[in-house]
Amino acid sequence: MTPAAPLALYIHWPFCVAKCPYCDFNSHVREEVDQEAWRDALLRDLAHEAALLPGRTLGSIFFGGGTPSLMPPATIAALIDAAAGHWRFDEAIEISMEANPNSAEAARFRQAADAGINRLSLGLQALDDAALRFLGRAHDLSEGLAALDAAQACVDRVSIDLIYARPGQSLADWDSELRRALGFGTDHLSLYQLTIEPGTRFETDVRRGAFTPADADHAADLFELTRAMTGAARRPAYEVSNHAAPGQESRHNLAYWRYADYAGIGPGAHGRRGGTATARHRKPENWMRAIERNGHGLVEERLLSPAEQAGEALMMGLRLADGVDLRAIAARTGLAPDALIDEAAVARLAGHGLVTRAGDRLATTPAGMLLLDGILAEIVAV
Repeated sequence: MTPAAPLALYIHWPFCVAKCPYCDFNSHVREEVDQEAWRDALLRDLAHEAALLPGRTLGSIFFGGGTPSLMPPATIAALIDAAAGHWRFDEAIEISMEANPNSAEAARFRQAADAGINRLSLGLQALDDAALRFLGRAHDLSEGLAALDAAQACVDRVSIDLIYARPGQSLADWDSELRRALGFGTDHLSLYQLTIEPGTRFETDVRRGAFTPADADHAADLFELTRAMTGAARRPAYEVSNHAAPGQESRHNLAYWRYADYAGIGPGAHGRRGGTATARHRKPENWMRAIERNGHGLVEERLLSPAEQAGEALMMGLRLADGVDLRAIAARTGLAPDALIDEAAVARLAGHGLVTRAGDRLATTPAGMLLLDGILAEIVAV
């Protein structure tokens, strides 16, 4: 019997100093946070999931948010120590934390590293002060670069986030900005096109004509430039928006995209536990009341059908440059390999250079990544 892949653990810290206008994540602004109560509640939520996933090896922990770099280092350490008590740690365990570049937070990077964080994901978002103001960021460029220096001094693995396809951003603008970013020496970059998400302030701004988003053709040109430049810099795309030197891919995110089990705790966190989908209460106060009432923050546990699991595995895996192993998905779900995909659609799309098929390996080409949602709708048969 093939041993289970290492488990991943996601810990959600929902609080931010301010809500960014493009953000649709589960983040909340609160004047005060009872830090001791939150630490204890997260530990209880963690213990509940661990009891349902005994005997596993933990391959990664990811502190996300919100702004988890606002967490007290003692809380970070307590959660890492508790996880080590619940599961065996893989010898190469990755323990990541999302962080903002504000100087107050950067000063705590060393404390976070001492607590056990060995990878920082730094939300620079732009290398231009005007763009940072447009994006509603609380830091300026000099503060961001100082935070990057601080992060690289504290941990060996640092990833930076940038948002491109901003209004008015030309190919030359992005070429210059990305070239500078590639010179920072980080082995991982998450490069996201600006998308206007429902319910955000940017959606309201676009609706009232405050700005016009980049059109699809220009966004596609920027995407292709991004792929070419990161590939030439030996930071090729291994997923739609993520680029890394070989061996420096995010192990935690690979667990999602390869459809491994992951436990999610904290407000709004999702998980996949042996074919069961889990979700926590989103609103912090509702999650906290659920912890007090039930000892966990769950709002939903739903057993997924084999077809649902296969569909999720395909939709996640085809985001990766190396694609999916159809036979492995079939073995996991009990479905026949030829029942997973529409073979005629695959053949047609392969003829257009949008997907490749080599035996049981199905992958999306770089050209296909631009049309991924449409491709998935055509080829996923479950």
